[in-house]
Amino acid sequence: MLFDRFKQVKAFVFDVDGVLSDGNVLVTEHGEQLRSFNIKDGYAMQLAVKKKYPIAVITGGKSLGVKKRLAGLGITDVFLGVDDKSAVFHDWLSSLGLSPADVLYMGDDIPDLANMRIAGLPACPADAVEEIKAVAAYISFRNGGTGAVRDVMEKVMKLQGTWEG
Repeated sequence: MLFDRFKQVKAFVFDVDGVLSDGNVLVTEHGEQLRSFNIKDGYAMQLAVKKKYPIAVITGGKSLGVKKRLAGLGITDVFLGVDDKSAVFHDWLSSLGLSPADVLYMGDDIPDLANMRIAGLPACPADAVEEIKAVAAYISFRNGGTGAVRDVMEKVMKLQGTWEG
């Protein structure tokens, strides 16, 4: 039952583009890539950090701005420029003594597929690609970058009694 899967989550893993951001990238004249993040996602993430949930962000993107934003929320396990998300995922789990079954993994596109197939609770935003939706146990009613992360984190934390609000 999906309800039980939310109750069993011990850790979170998120992609950036299409999950934490809407997937649109603004490129400045100097070549900087700018992303927009949802403030409500940020609230849920910093609360989860305070409640001692491990959180990892694994992305193919290389933006130091992303790392800085996440550091401001207390998230230190940020993996940028990743070609093989599966290897990073397994290394991160191993370092914490967790198994894939302990994780809510939210992705939106093909590079997330392998990890989502083994995660305890694979989730995605409403606007994820069809291949991801096909393996997701939970599809948020929110699009990426517009509160999908808050949606899943709030559900987990409310069911586990760790949500404040």
